[in-house]
Amino acid sequence: MAKAKTDDRGSTLKKIAALFPEARRIRDAGLRRKVLECWAEGCEANGWKPEELKTIPFTLLAGDIDITYLEHVRTVTQMCIACCDIMVKAYGKRVTHKLDRDILIAGSLLADVGKLYEYEKRDGKIVKSKAGDYLRHPFSGVGLAWKHGVPDAAMHIIAGHSKEGEMMTRTAEAIIVNHCDFIDFDIVKYKPKK
Repeated sequence: MAKAKTDDRGSTLKKIAALFPEARRIRDAGLRRKVLECWAEGCEANGWKPEELKTIPFTLLAGDIDITYLEHVRTVTQMCIACCDIMVKAYGKRVTHKLDRDILIAGSLLADVGKLYEYEKRDGKIVKSKAGDYLRHPFSGVGLAWKHGVPDAAMHIIAGHSKEGEMMTRTAEAIIVNHCDFIDFDIVKYKPKK
């Protein structure tokens, strides 16, 4: 039985890795593995199939938006990488000591992993779960990351990426993720006046 469970986890990890190619940009293989493990466990623990990440809406807070959870996570991560790269190119050594690229990528990939707990499938629809009534995704995401030994600096990003982070002093990486997340959220939900 243990062999089957290990094989299932390996299969899930491969599917998750294929869905999040940005994870390959994390140079630290151990950290990369922890990020993928968080996604795999989040899916498995809550009955999500990895391919369903392509169909889950990225938010339940903005009405009917044709952007998926997977697209949002990947877009925010790509925006964070681009922002980091542009700042390093522009300012060089004046900012490189302030930015940990691996932590930035890990944190941006995991910022919304808690939505796997916050949402559930009910009667063919994606709705807020009972767990989501009690805890928003930054909290459940940090719990999942803690369980997998994700570094504190990346958990700080998960905790601080949304409105919950307004009362904390964010690291440079958390500032980038917070802004990129809200750029994506605000533009996707924006409806131009006619």
